[in-house]
Amino acid sequence: MPYSCTKADVDEMISQSLHQDIPERDVKVAKVKSPHESYDLFNDRIFWLLIIISATTTVFLILGTALDMYLEKNKHEKMNGYMFDNYRYAVSSAKLQPLSTHSKIDIESESSKSSESLSKPHNYTCTAVNMLLAFSVLRNLKQICDKTIGEDTISTVHGLRSLSMMWIVLGHVCIVSFKYSDNMEFRTMAERHILFQLINKATFSVDTFFFISGLLVSFLYFRTTAKVDVNKLTKTTGFLSNFIEFLGLLIYRFCRLTAPYFFALGVVQLTMTWFHYNSVFDPPTNDHINCPKYWWRNLLYINTLFPVQDMCMLWSWYLADDTQFYILGVILLILSARYFKLAASTLVFCTVVSWFTTGYIAYTNKHMPNIDDPLALFDKIYDKPWTRLGPYFVGMSIGWLLFKTECKIKMNTLTVVTGWTVSSAMLTSLIFSFHQVELHPIVAAAYSSLSHTLWALCLSWTVIACATGHGGYMNKLLSCKFLIPFSRTTYCAYLVHPIVIRYVVMKRDSPLHLTVETVAILFLGQITVSYIFAFILSIAFEAPIVSLLKLVSPTKRNN
Repeated sequence: MPYSCTKADVDEMISQSLHQDIPERDVKVAKVKSPHESYDLFNDRIFWLLIIISATTTVFLILGTALDMYLEKNKHEKMNGYMFDNYRYAVSSAKLQPLSTHSKIDIESESSKSSESLSKPHNYTCTAVNMLLAFSVLRNLKQICDKTIGEDTISTVHGLRSLSMMWIVLGHVCIVSFKYSDNMEFRTMAERHILFQLINKATFSVDTFFFISGLLVSFLYFRTTAKVDVNKLTKTTGFLSNFIEFLGLLIYRFCRLTAPYFFALGVVQLTMTWFHYNSVFDPPTNDHINCPKYWWRNLLYINTLFPVQDMCMLWSWYLADDTQFYILGVILLILSARYFKLAASTLVFCTVVSWFTTGYIAYTNKHMPNIDDPLALFDKIYDKPWTRLGPYFVGMSIGWLLFKTECKIKMNTLTVVTGWTVSSAMLTSLIFSFHQVELHPIVAAAYSSLSHTLWALCLSWTVIACATGHGGYMNKLLSCKFLIPFSRTTYCAYLVHPIVIRYVVMKRDSPLHLTVETVAILFLGQITVSYIFAFILSIAFEAPIVSLLKLVSPTKRNN
């Protein structure tokens, strides 16, 4: 077409041509995309903002790493010198004094004393040095890859978190690849196979995340308050002490999550804007429109309280819900210190209300979870906090139970076998039972409202059994040390993996032709690349922020 033609001109010409060629059918042009619309990356303020953030962070990473290497080298040189001097002094002293049963040359004791005296004149623990060391790549990488865990931690969480993240990636790979495939019938054929339910029910993996969050918030809160007097820490009592405690916990979480989240938001806006103008495909969501308008909702973690069509970075709904649950959970935990029964009753009440609310919405909208797309009613059921509250509160309850029992619950063989049998059967039935089964509307509504909480209850048995020494091979799998580094970078992997998936698909000049092998290769590739970027993002943003927060957080510093 001539360069002077506008999109309206092309729309009109094609519409008239189609009407003349196929007069018996009503054919409309859905959209006209002009190749002359361009996007200048260097004129985008977000691009330069990301460049400035990246450059500044890189400088701090280089300085922190260099300082860390210098201090380690200096420390080893000093230690080696003192070790040699101590050995020479001990030998010379032994020659001058007669040996007896009471005289021994304790080189290790002398060297430890020397190392203590070495640390005094060299004050390497000053705040400025520690702040810079927080950006050390070597130190952060060592912390992420450290496979040692404390005896009072719940090691099973690492396996649950890592495997759930892989399940989420599988689900997102299928969702995006199905959208940009040229053989749409592949999905129809795949859905007939019962194993496809592993993809269709990948939404349960998010419930695992909610369960883990509630579990850790509760367990760590009770464990910390048992060691630390909050009133002494806040230097106040009563309501003011509780308010300061709540505010401190909220600020700590906001600072820890927001740095990598903010960077990922910028990358999403930038890449989706570029693809909008340069890809042969339309972006799966309107991030290029919504992010410039509504990014502040994401940073306030309230984006799920607005319509989904206005949401930026669609998968961030989980972060918003989890933060809202965290706020409610912390309030209940602080309340439980004085009014435990009231806090427990409120927790149960909110859970029951969530069940009935979800069931009512599902019933009035005739939602069929076994037939409809798992993301159907996304804006009414899937992403709303009042429909996903159950697993989080189940996790909080189990965290309190493990704290009260100190992870020591005696169970006989019959109880253990029954627990594993029932939980395994329930988990399997939640995934596979209703495959191609037409449910009664009331049964479908009950499934929609209760299935997420039932999933968390089954996971509760897994965590309790493994934490109390009744996990067997399952505990060995979920506590596998190989999974620990991946567990620690799960948050960053969750942020970046949809960006990687979109890039791979939208960079193509033709649709995908899907087969089982194609999906498997895409999945394995996405896992690999996503975790590579997750490690980079974690080392650059998440790990330094955590280290800096430990410097200013009294409880973290003392522990």
